[in-house]
Amino acid sequence: MTTTAAATFCATLVDEWVRGGVTDAVVSPGSRSTPMALALAQDDRVRVHVHHDERSGAFMALGMAIAADRPVVVLTTSGTAAVELHPAIVEAHHAKVPLLAVTADRPPELQDVGAPQTIDQTHLFGSAVRWFAQPGVPDDAMHGQWRSIGAEAVRHTIDAPPGPVHLNLAFRDPLVGDAGPLPPGRPGGASWHGAVEPNADPNEVDLGSLGDAVAGRSGVIVAGGGIADPDGVHTLAAHLGWPVLADPRSGCRVPLEATISHFDAVLRSAGDRAQLRPEIVLRLGTLPASKVLSRWLVSLDAWQVGIERDGTRFDPDRNLGAVLRAEPGAFCRGLVSELDPPGSPGHLYRGWVAADAEAAAALARVLAAFEGVSEPGVVREVFAALPAGAHLVVSSSMPIRDLEWFASPRGGVVVHANRGANGIDGVVSTAVGVALASGRPTAVIVGDIAFLHDTNALLGIGARGVDLTIVVIDNDGGGIFSFLPQAGSLPASRFEQLFGTPHGVDPGAIAAAHGLDVARLTDTDDVARAVAASAAGGGVQVLVARTDRTANVEVHDALHRAVADALAAATPDHA
Repeated sequence: MTTTAAATFCATLVDEWVRGGVTDAVVSPGSRSTPMALALAQDDRVRVHVHHDERSGAFMALGMAIAADRPVVVLTTSGTAAVELHPAIVEAHHAKVPLLAVTADRPPELQDVGAPQTIDQTHLFGSAVRWFAQPGVPDDAMHGQWRSIGAEAVRHTIDAPPGPVHLNLAFRDPLVGDAGPLPPGRPGGASWHGAVEPNADPNEVDLGSLGDAVAGRSGVIVAGGGIADPDGVHTLAAHLGWPVLADPRSGCRVPLEATISHFDAVLRSAGDRAQLRPEIVLRLGTLPASKVLSRWLVSLDAWQVGIERDGTRFDPDRNLGAVLRAEPGAFCRGLVSELDPPGSPGHLYRGWVAADAEAAAALARVLAAFEGVSEPGVVREVFAALPAGAHLVVSSSMPIRDLEWFASPRGGVVVHANRGANGIDGVVSTAVGVALASGRPTAVIVGDIAFLHDTNALLGIGARGVDLTIVVIDNDGGGIFSFLPQAGSLPASRFEQLFGTPHGVDPGAIAAAHGLDVARLTDTDDVARAVAASAAGGGVQVLVARTDRTANVEVHDALHRAVADALAAATPDHA
């Protein structure tokens, strides 16, 4: 083959990306992207994962970037193929995931003349990307700038806040060629490598002043997603004698006395009790999904401080008194060093711990008495049955809420959810990426609608070498809408038409068509056994639990009622 500027340019970018820590790329087939696809495939330092569907492939790259905590490349050809990346890029933007989106494009002379697969790809993803570059058709005259382009692309994915970058690369024929000598690399690697620290040093904030403010005061810690050091959070909680309202994604929902797992259930019936209302709230990372918790936080006459690694204000109700930029767990450890000797747990701590214990017992009683499979029971059992070291991806809508509301504390499972934009698309693909990057047994819990949104995740999945258990909760429609006012205010037929949306499709049959093993779950014990067996056996298995939307509302009502009754019956000291 002939040496071409395009091949050399692409090989230079790939070399710079690898020098900066990139190890994986997802490539969707296409002609115009040939120079970059060949450069990625010919570099033995890059693992190339081919996916037929660009939209699903982008979410798979997203999952890999989440699990590996490093940039992942996703490559498409021109035209609508490039547009398919948009949902994953939006999620990466809001969730701060380092995703390097590379789209091939037609050269300028083929623009606006009716050439096939040609659209306007300039700033295609708008403000959802941290950086956009369109360096033009590769030309040897720009040889000296190629490494800078590659380095800048990766730097912007990991700069604070991390997120997606879009490179739009135009190529002329011939698309197949050999790379010539690459421009020399900078000594020590890519220009950004090792120079950017995405998490602020906790000592950059005034820990002394904050220590004075919290000492001797009653408070709670709300631990959301994005905490790198959960142990640091519990170290501070133990020192202050404060409870930790722990989102499963936080890593803080571990079996310690201070862990409050069922804060949503407690607050539904006891949120106005004075003995549960703090003077100070430390809100770490992103907010949990619970609207009940959000409303309770708004109702408090308390000083509330947000701590987030990039200083992002997760405050839709605008009641934070301050936002500090630091990794939350490291911040908590730093704050301990500014405090006096440990304090004794007070009335608020004892009230929260007792209420959580009452809620846990009430929930367990209701779920144990339920015949068949319930949606909260499925989610709870999947979380409990996974082996230590496993990863769990949870879909938005009801699964993430059921996990947050009803799962018992445990350690050893890393929980992920696409809660940046809170969409239900690409969830299974994200889980495939998590399994690829982590190399650990992985499970994903999705509803039937989310599963149908992302069936292309199953394309070639058996050959990817992942250990993945796909749990589909099938209620033949949009189950979360049954909890909204529309369900009670509209005629049943209109509600079903617009919100219930039954589809009549069997997720298990779709999985079987892809050559996957499928198991049907009919009771709670089935769930635990099937998940444990799937994780132990490896490979990909699909577990389908058929539920009823009306019955699902009833079981949720029964669970909340049981907690309310238990708390009402408790003595004042344990309320």
